[in-house]
Amino acid sequence: MVNLSVVVPFRNVRPYAPDTLRSLRANAAEGIEFVLVDDFSTDGTEDLLERAGKDIPGAVVVRRGEQGGVSAARNTGLEAARGRFLAFLDGDDWAAPGHYRELLAAAEALDCDFLRTDHVRCTGRTRTLVRVPEGRRGTVLDPRDAILPAHRSTSVDYAYAWAGVYHRRLLESGVLRFDAALRTAEDRPWIWRLHREASSFAVVGLTGIFYRRGVAGSLTRIGDERQLDFIPAFDLLVEETSRDPDAAALLPKAVRTYCAVLHHHLTGDRFEPRLARTLRARCAAALRRLPAGVLADALDGMDTARAARLRRLRRRPAAVPPRLTGRSRRPSPGRAEASR
Repeated sequence: MVNLSVVVPFRNVRPYAPDTLRSLRANAAEGIEFVLVDDFSTDGTEDLLERAGKDIPGAVVVRRGEQGGVSAARNTGLEAARGRFLAFLDGDDWAAPGHYRELLAAAEALDCDFLRTDHVRCTGRTRTLVRVPEGRRGTVLDPRDAILPAHRSTSVDYAYAWAGVYHRRLLESGVLRFDAALRTAEDRPWIWRLHREASSFAVVGLTGIFYRRGVAGSLTRIGDERQLDFIPAFDLLVEETSRDPDAAALLPKAVRTYCAVLHHHLTGDRFEPRLARTLRARCAAALRRLPAGVLADALDGMDTARAARLRRLRRRPAAVPPRLTGRSRRPSPGRAEASR
């Protein structure tokens, strides 16, 4: 019987995949399977996965016929997974030896819908412990209680899919799948959906996932049009939350977070001028779509400089942004390189 399936999407991560695969080999154990999803790699990653499928106990290789991005690759892996519990890892990250045995033991002991864990962020040789913003550890909690307050970082701001483990009933109810139209920020509406719709969760102090930052070719480094998918991702988050019975309480948190992310992207410098203009136009349109009263309260709660910049942007005349290569996608409700 398969107790835990670890879904690992890979897309052109040939320099980093060996570390990932070695860590999976060090986690091999009875009842644990590794679903290795090749998202149509073209750099030799596919050859590494073919060998790994033969060498790593419990490894299953699934190849996609076309590139779909991290959301589609994770969904493909979920379809192939047989485990009672499910977890994720990205194809350029790695796990400490024995991490998945400890994670499975914690999931079985606490018997809740999902667990969240801390992780280690790796930038070059620097290692930084990143903790789930929830102080109650090892205790089963109501996921809705961990969404608020609006003015503070909470569990829904810790959106890393690979930092946890999830009971299969979440997959069977449709909550665990990702929106395949989103090429980045796919974890944002996903984590909110978990916290709104799951019945129970817990946080445990495991630190066995190592998250590699600064990967050449990742979206956070390139700054191409795919990075703008954070806008439809947050549009979806706000849309779904607005239909929730507790929308009046939850929307201020969703809108405040959206505003903070908009400002973060607007003040970055990785976009070339034409794309930066498109970003400003789309951010302005996004602000105008938000419920006016909730937005006003959110801006009143931000620091003066950030709030003033967003207010000015919202007032700018609407304009049709320059057309970019590739079709614009709006997700329907519902790192690997696309998640960075």
